[in-house]
Amino acid sequence: MSAAAIEQPFDDEPFSLTAIADEIMDRHPGYRVEIIGGHLLVTPSPDAPHARALTGLMIPFIAAGLHGEETEVLQNVGLWLPTGAEDYAIPDLAIVDADIDDHFVENNAYDPVCFRLVLEVTAGNWKDDLKTKAVAYAQAKVPVYVVVDRKHRRVHVLTEPDGEQYEHHRPYSPGETVTLPESIGAKVTLDVEGILKAASRKAD
Repeated sequence: MSAAAIEQPFDDEPFSLTAIADEIMDRHPGYRVEIIGGHLLVTPSPDAPHARALTGLMIPFIAAGLHGEETEVLQNVGLWLPTGAEDYAIPDLAIVDADIDDHFVENNAYDPVCFRLVLEVTAGNWKDDLKTKAVAYAQAKVPVYVVVDRKHRRVHVLTEPDGEQYEHHRPYSPGETVTLPESIGAKVTLDVEGILKAASRKAD
């Protein structure tokens, strides 16, 4: 889930993007602020279908045993990015190694080495999830990136990060199923139509 980047007006003065991000969150409770490539991404609170889709997605992960002694299924946990001194993202959902607490970096963000999968459900600006974050997560070497694209009614699975891109990017349509790489810790199959139905607004 992402929104448009906010350019900073300060050209000559030193400033902290992290401090600006904290101030935005203090003034707008419920907003998510991320720093990617030296830009702030500000996202309003998610709607109910967004939250419903995430809850539905957690069920097969947990049923497969991914929330246990070796891995955990977490929402909204910070991922430290190698793209800038203050860069971090907050994926909607992640499968992480159970020792994630040992990989804390700063600003409530953790070393990407302990992330096995990250997942985003698109909000208003779907391009951030499909482009900006795809580059950032590839650079962080996150093995599997899943995007629930509500605008185009697709579920994208990106694997094998290499530099600034994923070598494999496969979009799935309603009626198809997605079998995720077992490198996440277990075999998990997702129903695309069910995910997109949960994520859709009633008026859609």
